[in-house]
Amino acid sequence: MKFNLWALNMKQPLYVFDMDETLVNGDCAMLWNAFMVEKEIVSDPDFIATDKTMMALYARGQMDMEEYLSYTLKPLTTIPCDDIDRLVDEFVIAKVLPLVFPDALRLIKTLKSKQLPLLIISATVSFIVQKVAKHLGIDQAIGIDLLLNNGCYSNVVEGVPSYREGKITRLKTWIDESSIDFSEITFYTDSINDLPLCEYADHVYLINPCEQLLNKAQEHKDWTIYHWR
Repeated sequence: MKFNLWALNMKQPLYVFDMDETLVNGDCAMLWNAFMVEKEIVSDPDFIATDKTMMALYARGQMDMEEYLSYTLKPLTTIPCDDIDRLVDEFVIAKVLPLVFPDALRLIKTLKSKQLPLLIISATVSFIVQKVAKHLGIDQAIGIDLLLNNGCYSNVVEGVPSYREGKITRLKTWIDESSIDFSEITFYTDSINDLPLCEYADHVYLINPCEQLLNKAQEHKDWTIYHWR
């Protein structure tokens, strides 16, 4: 792992960010699925409509993540990883970076100027999350890992998906592997799916929170709400 100068002070706060609808004014999985249709990788006429139906379940905290990934990633399973990775670079530059909240960019710049450790943890697949993080200047990123099959990404999850309670599991594993004793965890998110990690973190900032998470915030007066545009 790359930690810049983190190890110079073994007691530092860790800043953890959800990605979709938190740093980015949109959902990268849905944007990617539309991009695949645009690139004619997907030919199913019902693909986008089905994606929207399944993502509505996500918004309510009711999605079966493995079912969603099995469906939406199936078109990629015969395309070599190198080709997908090149497409993801194009996708992030064209479709994601224009949607990054200016307030997010300012916050990232401020934290990086103080040499504080930053991490993105997302329920989007890793090959997208890592590219977005790289373009935002964040070295560490956790997404949903996929099994590989003959040099291609499969549509099968490897290990624990970074979704709901799984984000805590993946974060704990990442911290254990980092060998850094973080003093506290500050978490930024918008989604009710991240309630478990909100309750685990020391400090919570809600970015344009969904109605369910906003209601939960009434029980946590120390959570801060931001409205980014």
